[in-house]
Amino acid sequence: MELLAVSFSSSLAGEDPLIPVNKKLSDARVIYAVAPAMGHNQESHPESHFRVPSIVNALEKWELSPKFRGLEVIELENFNAASSNDIASVHTRAYVSGLEKAMDQASKQGIILIEGSGPTYATVDTFQESLVAAGAGISLIDAVVAESKISKSPPVGFALIRPPGHHAIPKGPMGFCVFGNVAVAARYAQRSHGLKRVFIIDFDVHHGNGTNDAFYDDPDIFFLSTHQDGSYPGTGKFEEVGHGDGEGTTLNLPLPGGSGDTAMRTVFDEIIVPCAQRFKPDIILVSAGYDAHVLDPLASLQFTTGTYYMLASYIQQLANDLCEGRCVFFLEGGYNLKSLSYSVADSFRAFLGEPSLASSLTTLPSCMKSHQPGLGRQLRG
Repeated sequence: MELLAVSFSSSLAGEDPLIPVNKKLSDARVIYAVAPAMGHNQESHPESHFRVPSIVNALEKWELSPKFRGLEVIELENFNAASSNDIASVHTRAYVSGLEKAMDQASKQGIILIEGSGPTYATVDTFQESLVAAGAGISLIDAVVAESKISKSPPVGFALIRPPGHHAIPKGPMGFCVFGNVAVAARYAQRSHGLKRVFIIDFDVHHGNGTNDAFYDDPDIFFLSTHQDGSYPGTGKFEEVGHGDGEGTTLNLPLPGGSGDTAMRTVFDEIIVPCAQRFKPDIILVSAGYDAHVLDPLASLQFTTGTYYMLASYIQQLANDLCEGRCVFFLEGGYNLKSLSYSVADSFRAFLGEPSLASSLTTLPSCMKSHQPGLGRQLRG
């Protein structure tokens, strides 16, 4: 597998996004940033450094990259790493400074565990690579917001980044995640662009407990998570709906194993859309986890590549309807390289308004297809 070399340069918050000089955002349908964190890797760990390169290779294979799409698809090639202050808008300063100091230990030992007995590790590059991942999301916020001021159809942003973020709690790392990339971007959108009301959709197979906790008492950030019931980390129950001023702006929708495409479509139509319409967001951010796929080894919701095409298309339309098209996706989970890369590629096709290639990518055995009639009514109780 060919690996990536990604370069970064400095820019100031609020300036025009750094895009290739021969391209203009006004013509773009998709803008993405790549932060593969090649130095953050532990051999045989499912959250490997091959994940993002596999996606980039799939975009090339299916002719969805700037090389084939001209002005329709733009890669944000140079962007700032997030600052420690950006990270501290969500995480405690003690955690941020402690992780930075732990890099000395990592330089001596090679790999260290940073979550007690949990699965989250660090190498000497982890702190800086995690700042870069968060910075990719921040820069995409800048790009999408800037274009939304002059166009009724700004491009959808997609941060192809790792380490993932939605399990990272304010006080530390958790579940392969180091910094809460979506949470940091939400605070940045509020602080730097005046986008007060942020709607976060998390469709990873695991509950985004870190994002949940960061905004549990915040009435201006609506966090909605669909995830497999009973899966890691065991949080995200129906009754977890927010606290204090934030009561009612957290919605957790645990789905039974085997729910499949039809259940997710029902959830979107009957629950997610009405919630977003009532909330009236200024921007939609998405924790895009692809580990609910039938081929993924870590869970069993049995989504297909077509499920992710549907979600990408529906969320893009929701953003167009409610917040002038402002929408940025952030890569979370997805550990089978084939299903991950093909599903992200099909999400790009959805953003471009092109038909899904799902039928040519994944053939799902008939015994694994499921139908959940009336699921929306069940979830509403």
